Amino acid sequence: MSQAYSFVDHTYDVVVVGAGGAGLRAAVGLAEAGLSTACISKVFPTRSHTVAAQGGISAALGNMGDDDWRWHMYDTVKGSDWLGDQNAIEYMCKEAPAAVIELEHYGVPFSRTDDGRIYQRPFGGMTTHFGKGTAQRTCAAADRTGHAMLHALYQQSLKHEATFFIEFFALDLMMEDGECRGVIALEMATGKLHRFRAQRTILATGGYGRAYFSCTSAHTCTGDGNAMVLRAGLPLQDMEFVQFHPTGIYGAGCLITEGVRGEGGYLTNSAGDRFMERYAPNAKDLASRDVVSRAMTIEIREGRGVGPDKDHIHLHLEHLGPEVINERLPGIAETARIFAGVDVTREPIPVLPTVHYNMGGVPTNVHGEVLTLKDGNPETAVPGLMAIGEAACVSVHGANRLGSNSLLDLVVFGRAVARRCAETVTAGARQRALRADASELAVSRLDRLRNADGARGTAEIRLEMQRIMQSHAAVFRTGQSLQEGVDALLKCFRSFADVRVSDRSLVWNTDLMETLELDNLLGQAMVTITGAVSRQESRGAHAREDFPDRDDQRWMKHTLAWIDAQGGVKFDYRPVKLQTLTNEVETVAPKARTY
Repeated sequence: MSQAYSFVDHTYDVVVVGAGGAGLRAAVGLAEAGLSTACISKVFPTRSHTVAAQGGISAALGNMGDDDWRWHMYDTVKGSDWLGDQNAIEYMCKEAPAAVIELEHYGVPFSRTDDGRIYQRPFGGMTTHFGKGTAQRTCAAADRTGHAMLHALYQQSLKHEATFFIEFFALDLMMEDGECRGVIALEMATGKLHRFRAQRTILATGGYGRAYFSCTSAHTCTGDGNAMVLRAGLPLQDMEFVQFHPTGIYGAGCLITEGVRGEGGYLTNSAGDRFMERYAPNAKDLASRDVVSRAMTIEIREGRGVGPDKDHIHLHLEHLGPEVINERLPGIAETARIFAGVDVTREPIPVLPTVHYNMGGVPTNVHGEVLTLKDGNPETAVPGLMAIGEAACVSVHGANRLGSNSLLDLVVFGRAVARRCAETVTAGARQRALRADASELAVSRLDRLRNADGARGTAEIRLEMQRIMQSHAAVFRTGQSLQEGVDALLKCFRSFADVRVSDRSLVWNTDLMETLELDNLLGQAMVTITGAVSRQESRGAHAREDFPDRDDQRWMKHTLAWIDAQGGVKFDYRPVKLQTLTNEVETVAPKARTY
């Protein structure tokens, strides 16, 4: 099959797939270390989804009051509902202040206090003194922090001469005897296929929010790296944990940052009650996202939603005044005006929980090295393959990510993979030739879908998948609803064999691109909803009404999931790492939920 297609071949020390915050931070570090670095992105780097991150990046700088990275670690472990790996969480929280100061030196224009230090705002679940006070830990560039970070990191990548391949669609990994040798990609503008041979391949491809009907994710968030890993016969971890952000704009899904509530915004029901005081008496509107999303859903279920159909909630920030809004939340004011027709200085924003983040992904260690289960050892590293960012599951977020920890995850582990490669990769080392069949998986799949002439359109199948996921794997779940969803999704998954692609060309074939992305999404959706059936407990973002309690005896473990070509999913497990990386902090033992 590959004989019918010609290739443009490249050789680099390291290839990074994805140019969001994680991919760019890795690219900067790799290029700084003197390694020849290629960065492949299906969109222009500053259009990557990190650009949409609003509220900020967490770090215990202590600019706005007492803080300590150990308090940050405690909050993150507790927020993860004790499924986070404590060695990785310690590493992230301890590295956070240096990583943020480094961003400042790279040129990120953080908002400032009166004395010139980085401004920090409160965020959900962030406390001082191990839960006794409220931390102001989230470093912000107004409400456009991701935008500011992405531009600064792209500029630094260019400064250090990383090579970019922009609007290249990564098709599949090139695997040989369990080792990753690189990646094959389609250049959208010309239709040419490119093979990137490298000593290390780093996946930084983001999440798969578009598996759901309502999400804050861009249309490009199709989890392409995760899907490539599944097709390579490797597992994904903890995919049943999908975070719903409490405040997506009703009807549009656009994100309204938690920073709004950090600045003093609050939620009300149809009676005008600030209902979060009932659900989380201490944290109130700044409880962790899973708690707020479920509280909002309960209010709506019990008839206290707002609007003609009583199907959403109001978010108020009019009391903050135009001066605070214009200085600290200008993007939110613009988003609310465009997508909800609301003047936030005068009226509330209609909001509803919407899919926001995927805690699950490619299992890795703290160095970003991808792990698999081999000969009974779930810590077996896959040679040549690494993953970072939302595509990865180093499990700093466990069952539920705290707001503003995602941007931190990107830069800390983007740094970590660059450091690891600097230690283990020899610049310019000669690489053996690729095997003759190295491109077969990618090319056969591309050719099959390019020439697909079935009865179902891509958009039809995608909408069916998204509605199944939205209805059956939502904020609240039951075994019956989830199983109905699995049965429906399996039919949808198998109907993809009857997909129709009308454009046979390779040059800017958006029909083909969307079909390839749908193929990627279907596998991840199957693994997600099947994992949710399997996990018979409630933990973090995974809330089973038929199993309302967290079950540490049976389920204090990470799910590993594989999928076959027919949609069959099999599971195994890895233990949660309750040991810390150093002896500088004590292990945080699981406790009952208190907010």
